[in-house]
Amino acid sequence: MPFALIISSHVAASRVGGMAQVLALQPFRIDAALVPTVLFGRHPGWGAPGGAAVDAGVMAGMLEGVEAQGLFTLTDAVITGYFSTPAQVAVAADAIARVRAANPKALVVVDPVLGDEGRGLYVKPEVAAAVQGSLAPLADLVTPNRFELGWLLGEDPPETPEAATLLARRLGKPVLVSSIPGQVDEIGVLYAAAGGAWLALHARAMSVPNGTGDVLTALFTAALIDGAPPPTALARAVGGVAELVEASLAWNAPELPIVAAASRLVSPGAPVRLQILSS
Repeated sequence: MPFALIISSHVAASRVGGMAQVLALQPFRIDAALVPTVLFGRHPGWGAPGGAAVDAGVMAGMLEGVEAQGLFTLTDAVITGYFSTPAQVAVAADAIARVRAANPKALVVVDPVLGDEGRGLYVKPEVAAAVQGSLAPLADLVTPNRFELGWLLGEDPPETPEAATLLARRLGKPVLVSSIPGQVDEIGVLYAAAGGAWLALHARAMSVPNGTGDVLTALFTAALIDGAPPPTALARAVGGVAELVEASLAWNAPELPIVAAASRLVSPGAPVRLQILSS
């Protein structure tokens, strides 16, 4: 059975962060271990989240336990997400190095959870700098939103798919960028790498629960673990997220219904328009 190591937030009552990714991987029969960076009761967007950040030493000890169980050798992908302190980022970077030593084929996916357009950074500047300097260079795939892509490169968020492609290629590695504007009624996700760039567009929703970026990263990673080529992985991941958004609106769900709509992640039927930007 494929295995993923996730280093990110654990939020008990909200389908966001690392716990959302654990749930999103399960329909694809991908097991996962979540080493939490924070233990929150709910997403901060709902109000005071409760809980607290996890001490970096506790994180390191948990990772040592996972390694001692022999799971670093079996790790197909490492996914990193939200961090609360630079010390946590250093722990994650060390774990990535040890996973790669145990299994050089392991895929390293860095989701730089730093901020968003209109809000700016919602992590401490020193945390953002640590992710930029210590984690992003280790990644096989980086999965920012449009704001985060610009921030990583010291630029404004790109306004068009073409501008986003040019900016993404400056990172020098494959990049999956969410929140790319399409037509008036569309929103898209861009995948850009040396071998080409593709844009997957779907209908823009009036309101979207938190966690879509976390799930997108998990679904794209799952498709790569399955051996799907990037355009197929992009369409499947974006279609899965669109299915969750549609379901949340139809069911008036305040959180992404990842478990209830699990079958729709595996075979998404939501319309996705795939464009080739370069090849």
